[in-house]
Amino acid sequence: MAELVSILRERFLHAAFRPHQEAACAFLAEGADVLLVMPTGAGKSLCYQLPGVARGGSALVISPLISLMEDQVAKLLTQGFKAARIHSGRPRVESRQACLDWAAGLLDFLYIAPERLRVPGFVEWLAKKIPSLIAVDEAHCISQWGHDFRPDYRLLGKRLPALRPAPVIALTATATPQVQIDIAEQLGLKNCRKLIHGFRRTNLAVEVCEAKPSERAGHVIKLLSDKANLPAIVYVPSRKECEALTQSLGAHVPCAAYHAGLDASRRDEAQARFQAGELAVVVATIAFGMGIDKHNVRTVIHTALPSSVEGYYQEIGRAGRDGKPSRAVLMYSWADRRLHEFFLDRDYPPLPDMQQLFKALDDSGQSVEDIASELEENTLTIATRLDKLLACGGAEVDADGFFTRGPDSWQPAYRARVEHKRGQLDAMMGFAEGRTCRMAALVAHFGDQEDDGRACGLCDVCLPRNSLLASFREVDSAEKAQAELLLNALRERDGQSTGKLHRDLFGESLERRDFERLVGALVRAKLLRTEEDAFEKEGKLIRFQRAWLEEEAREESPALLAGLLLAAPPRAAAKVKARKKSSAAAKTRASKAAGSVDEALIMALKDWRKQQAKSEEVKAFRVLSNRTLEALAQARPRSNHALLEVPGIGPQKLEAYGSALLQVIRQQA
Repeated sequence: MAELVSILRERFLHAAFRPHQEAACAFLAEGADVLLVMPTGAGKSLCYQLPGVARGGSALVISPLISLMEDQVAKLLTQGFKAARIHSGRPRVESRQACLDWAAGLLDFLYIAPERLRVPGFVEWLAKKIPSLIAVDEAHCISQWGHDFRPDYRLLGKRLPALRPAPVIALTATATPQVQIDIAEQLGLKNCRKLIHGFRRTNLAVEVCEAKPSERAGHVIKLLSDKANLPAIVYVPSRKECEALTQSLGAHVPCAAYHAGLDASRRDEAQARFQAGELAVVVATIAFGMGIDKHNVRTVIHTALPSSVEGYYQEIGRAGRDGKPSRAVLMYSWADRRLHEFFLDRDYPPLPDMQQLFKALDDSGQSVEDIASELEENTLTIATRLDKLLACGGAEVDADGFFTRGPDSWQPAYRARVEHKRGQLDAMMGFAEGRTCRMAALVAHFGDQEDDGRACGLCDVCLPRNSLLASFREVDSAEKAQAELLLNALRERDGQSTGKLHRDLFGESLERRDFERLVGALVRAKLLRTEEDAFEKEGKLIRFQRAWLEEEAREESPALLAGLLLAAPPRAAAKVKARKKSSAAAKTRASKAAGSVDEALIMALKDWRKQQAKSEEVKAFRVLSNRTLEALAQARPRSNHALLEVPGIGPQKLEAYGSALLQVIRQQA
């Protein structure tokens, strides 16, 4: 340890280890395999860089993120280490020189992209000089249960034996216990040291509130007009919304968009300006943030429900790395879930469709374009489905990108993966609607080995009156009576399911949503607690919640419900208006907004419906009802999210008619 501390101070210029770094460095320096799971910003990189120096020789780092690779190599070079990287973005001559330097033993660190390992002969060439250690960064990408699956990462388990006996460290910020087991199995980390630490963020206040998609931009502007909440990262669900919100927000604070549809120079410029403090806000899709080392981000906002708790936790982890008070704000609605389900059904098609793809493969090797042509499908669609088939073992791919058929035993793995994705969505929705401490719920999700499960005292559940966006109000007399009824039912029989309580006590007289808010109020008042439970039906696990009385609520008391706080809609936000091309256009839109129904739009929608019904050879009401058309004319949705908010529009209707409806509405604007 004395040697490690000496290297830490003299070579890396750190006075002391951060929490949990020391043990990881010691185990790896001694030659043990390590699985390290720590949150974003906890200092995982040092846990392989320092042992790499201590062990001598050259360390091999496998990373799927080019931006992170570039950032870390640049830092190592400034610290006086010899480091190089090989990935698709590097000039061929520089990659060749990196190979020569590795072979000559001139490098302390070589970073490579996982795709490089399927280049014929590359692993064999690396093996001529056994690495001092091997670091596999973003290791959740290996797992079939990970939220960011990469097919080339899945092949690492077959590549690493040639580079042994070098010790391996797998690092990630977002591995649940299930993913941790899968990572160790895939990489062959037998008897490895599992270090699962540090998920509790003591300076981060998490709040969650329901908000309609049409209102969210206004809430973002309201929050970020306060300089105390800057710098900030705003995560949005689509490129289109990214551009629109950037335009609206730009009138209030310096900001830029960041998404995969922008060219690399614009993305790099946005990232550099944000790092340098020239921009107060980046509005981004999930393409932004990996490897970003900006310590003073005060706020991370999500304008829609993420698809997994793992992804959400990693993204909010970019706030408050300097240890100062920071906040994460999540806006959501049921429309978000319905949209995720729509995308899930699109990305994971029914088994017969995947079976058709499997049968189209053979042993000769085919390109994606050839397979798409044979099946008369879009190339991008087939490429996406091939990734899923690779993940389940139903296909194999060579170094040139040609696909061959795998064993005919992939179907159970495919079904399991679909169910797992639905389970991730259930868990994310459960977190959003949860009634327990937000931070405690996140820590429990990742199975932190040392956490005591205490409440954070900062989130919207623990400290509701300090929320920036989420609002609360005291219950009225009717709601107080409903709360009494609920408590009395549990006094008679504790531990009932919340679904049964709702049906038995209220039925249709109280909407389920309002009932859940009432339960949430009682949990916040520490009169109830809720626990997850499950049972199996027809081979499927059905999850539900039970409600239990806390000790204080077991006896009736007139003062028991005094000051009970019910979640309310977010406080009024500024209305967001797009930039007008002309004052005449503005007046036209204003006059339409003043009326309750746009008759011209209704007529246009009915004309479209008539043509659609004719093409389908069905009655017009089978396409969409009059009530739905009126709701469309009233709401004038401009996105898929907004469409799903309209009564009568679900995922199936969205897929069938969404694009056409949006076009009709745009034409009548």
